[in-house]
Amino acid sequence: MTGSWWKSAVLYQIYPRSFQDANGDGIGDLAGITARLPYLAELGVDALWLSPIFVSPMADFGYDISDYTAIDSLFGSLGDFDALLRETHARGLKVLLDLVPNHTSIEHPWFKDSRASRESAKRDWYIWRDPAPGGGPPNNWLSEFGGSAWAFDERTGQYYYHAFLPEQPDLNWRNGDVRAAMHEVMRFWLKRGVDGFRVDVIWHLIKDAEFRDNPPNPEFREGDLPHRRLLSFYSADRPEVHEVIRELRAVVDEFSDRLLIGEIYLSPERLVTYYGKGLAGAHLPFNFSLIETPWSARAVAKLIDRYEALLPPGAWPNWVLGNHDRPRIASRVGDRQARVAAMLLLTLRGTPTLYYGDEIGLPQVQIPRDRLRDPVARSVPALGRDGCRTPMQWDASRFCGFSAPPPWLPLSEDAAARNVAVQSGDPGSPYNLYRRLLSLRRRHPALAIGGYRPIPAEGDMLAYIREQSGERLLVALNFGSAPASLSFPYHGTVALSLLGDRSGESLRGRVDLAGNDGLLVRLD
Repeated sequence: MTGSWWKSAVLYQIYPRSFQDANGDGIGDLAGITARLPYLAELGVDALWLSPIFVSPMADFGYDISDYTAIDSLFGSLGDFDALLRETHARGLKVLLDLVPNHTSIEHPWFKDSRASRESAKRDWYIWRDPAPGGGPPNNWLSEFGGSAWAFDERTGQYYYHAFLPEQPDLNWRNGDVRAAMHEVMRFWLKRGVDGFRVDVIWHLIKDAEFRDNPPNPEFREGDLPHRRLLSFYSADRPEVHEVIRELRAVVDEFSDRLLIGEIYLSPERLVTYYGKGLAGAHLPFNFSLIETPWSARAVAKLIDRYEALLPPGAWPNWVLGNHDRPRIASRVGDRQARVAAMLLLTLRGTPTLYYGDEIGLPQVQIPRDRLRDPVARSVPALGRDGCRTPMQWDASRFCGFSAPPPWLPLSEDAAARNVAVQSGDPGSPYNLYRRLLSLRRRHPALAIGGYRPIPAEGDMLAYIREQSGERLLVALNFGSAPASLSFPYHGTVALSLLGDRSGESLRGRVDLAGNDGLLVRLD
């Protein structure tokens, strides 16, 4: 692997619209992120991943890009980005950008050219097909956001493919000119000094060359999201995608010590193939399994063992508990278990990614219908993502220090108590728990880069040892509300406890946990 800073790093995802408003329009921006860099350094994270900040009509809030090498004025200017990059690096932190290569905006000049006529030089830059013999879409492929994935263009009499919104036409990654153009986009930002990319929906980049119908999903049940009615067998995760990713990795490897992350919602068995042959694929194929696994000790233990066993030799694992598309962890498992989740995420082997606000237990916010902003929520309410994208809550002022005017999305109902300023002064707060855990990762190589060894446990207890160069740390977590115990043939001293203050307590062959509790123990 090229470099290894990301192995011991903790990544922190920022949704720029919602982090800090510096110009008084109620929407977060780059200058706001720069102003909050002291907070991020104090928290103890190592790299910032920014959701898209490029020029966009905002049909999907930046995931529909019309200019890949310019900053949208909503967030500031290229100068503002350079200032953010410079100040971030000055604090020893890294910056990752969100690369969206699967599709552009319908307003991108490439698509406008492609759409102009069937003879356009860029016609083949996108995926165009004739109607089916009897009329209608070329095949049965479905959009992730509901309905057919094909939109008819009256002017040229063909359909174009969009895996997401009709305003997001998919690029044709079988076209060499498309690949070369996107490689140049990557070089533009890498030369500017960014430390890598998180690549959006990387498993979608190549589609079946024959455009065969997707098969029905035998596990589809009434009430499931509509697009899950079919298996995306021919529209995503095609074998040829790995050659495309190998080329993306080669571009990243032209520069020293940069990182390539791939967004991939697949089973662990499929996910690990995205490391590529010879580990020449994504450095970190994002592992979202914790988001989708039932929250119980036995289910999580089974997942960890399964994932660890599947990793190719030399591959480095990673874990994620939340992001801009999924409900907040504090609301999924409750405030007490969210503390257990924090300890799990920051003590497992691999690179963890935090989602802004999780460090203060920010909940999924219920958005009134008249305040909904997510276009997807209007077509498929179950896919609405506004509730996990609400503004960061900094203090107990009227709009929590995020902005002077009303913010673009509402704050949580308990914002006056659930914010950084209040939690900073409370030793038992989620914020201070995250700070302690992040500090422990930095001080103990066993937590940052050490090996993982499961400890047999039953019921709601999960236990494992992290070890490196003779240092051994036991992690014991209670996923239940009832007390739990674990016998083990070790002696140790408590370094951190989720409930109360047991620091320095000696343990001799037994761990006792209250409900919703967890311990980190230095073993003798």
